[in-house]
Amino acid sequence: MTAARYFSSDYSQARRRFAEAAAAANASITSYQHPGTGPEGESLSTEVAWLGPEDAERVLLTVSGTHGAEGFCGSGVQTGWFESGLAGEMRDDFAYVAIHAINPHGFAWLRRVTEDNVDLNRNFVDFSTPLPTNDGYDELAAALCPPTWDDATIAETREVIYAYSDAHGADALQAAVSAGQYSHPDGIFYGGKAATWSHRTLKEIFFRHLSSAKAIAVVDYHTGLGPRGHGERICPAFPDSPGLARVQEWYGDDHTCPALGTSSSADIRGFNMIGMEQAAPHAAITPLALEYGTLPMEEVKLALRADNWLHLHGDLESAKGRSIKAQVREAFYQDADDWKQMVWDRAIETQRLALAGLNGG
Repeated sequence: MTAARYFSSDYSQARRRFAEAAAAANASITSYQHPGTGPEGESLSTEVAWLGPEDAERVLLTVSGTHGAEGFCGSGVQTGWFESGLAGEMRDDFAYVAIHAINPHGFAWLRRVTEDNVDLNRNFVDFSTPLPTNDGYDELAAALCPPTWDDATIAETREVIYAYSDAHGADALQAAVSAGQYSHPDGIFYGGKAATWSHRTLKEIFFRHLSSAKAIAVVDYHTGLGPRGHGERICPAFPDSPGLARVQEWYGDDHTCPALGTSSSADIRGFNMIGMEQAAPHAAITPLALEYGTLPMEEVKLALRADNWLHLHGDLESAKGRSIKAQVREAFYQDADDWKQMVWDRAIETQRLALAGLNGG
């Protein structure tokens, strides 16, 4: 049998299968109920599975669903880690913690954003101070999120976006679009005006469960950037930080860092590792985002823009709405056995390296 058996077809199945696999592995499970519901009226929640001593000082922590629709990938790895018995590879004094569907709204509704249209991985900024500006996004906002969505509009706005790239460069375009913006609540990559439910819940999980941890290795699962099936090990840390130094030690040259300009990702603002470090200042956190490619970047961005239009102006139940949702799903989840196997193999290698790093190399 292949790793494809660990992956689910929708949020509800993923939640159920994760809970069953964690329970069968004798992990304790804590649920955090989301105030909203899914497209079928189903309840939404984030589950935290804990395997190992409650007072463990060394913890391997994985996160799925930071960007909702990307949750299929991380959920499959988390479920498989329990179901395959690999979770039992840990030392007796280590703990494995799996945060499943930290953005359950986005997972259930096949959206990258939360119920507030907020990109959770841009939401961890200091809201008591002036928020970051993004002049490039301001210039492109009307083209990125037009009020109509048809072939003519797509072609017209593509010309505006290409012109910006020609004038400023491809890197500047990527930063303008995806680094994060705080001025257009109806736009894409919006960081919000306040902490979202998922932001608050992630911090609560750290406060509640990780007070004894002294060393935490994080693997946060993402999709949509890079070559199909390749898992880029992205370190979301500041230059010269201890976390980046540990990533360099644990993973060698097989990692990238947006802050150093070596990643396929833009150097984003308000990423979730900031919140983790705020919630667990007593622990040495070694951060990693494992990012798997799906479709070419232009197609992924087009799916995001189409989904933004759909939820602002369209009809989810229309043929056009269903087509856009299929487009979003394909952009963030390749429902193909070979892709799932590549995800699994890279994930297991990465988590084993994380455990070795926690063990001292």
